[in-house]
Amino acid sequence: MELAGRGAEHGDGDQGEDGARRRRGQGELATEVLSVLHRAPGPVTASWVQEQVGGELAYTTVMTILSRLLAKQAVVRSRSGRAYVWSAAADAAGLTARRMRRMLDTEPDRDAVLASFVTALTPQDEQLLRSLLNPGAPERPGGGGPGGR
Repeated sequence: MELAGRGAEHGDGDQGEDGARRRRGQGELATEVLSVLHRAPGPVTASWVQEQVGGELAYTTVMTILSRLLAKQAVVRSRSGRAYVWSAAADAAGLTARRMRRMLDTEPDRDAVLASFVTALTPQDEQLLRSLLNPGAPERPGGGGPGGR
């Protein structure tokens, strides 16, 4: 799940050490907005997000980012009076898992992708995955699996 913002031409750049505007990298603003939502005390308004992100970020830019994140199901919104309040749809691990799933869904040969992923795991990660997939199974010494893994 790419979480891209629009860039400095929309007033969402930061100033560098030399005082010049620095253009944010692709997805940096959306990542920053998600981080703010993760730290929020609960569902918050776009104005609250704007204040927390700081800088000269325009309210419309915050709304654009929140709307894009909503379309990607990374955030949720609900009515609170006449306004919407926003919150992160999942924690950081959940968002990463969602991105991984979306990437997997785009591949025509899921078996090959999953096989390649599993063979690239460290023995510790492979053991963790085994324990998650088979919670009642006894642990295998040395990571188990083919080739000593």
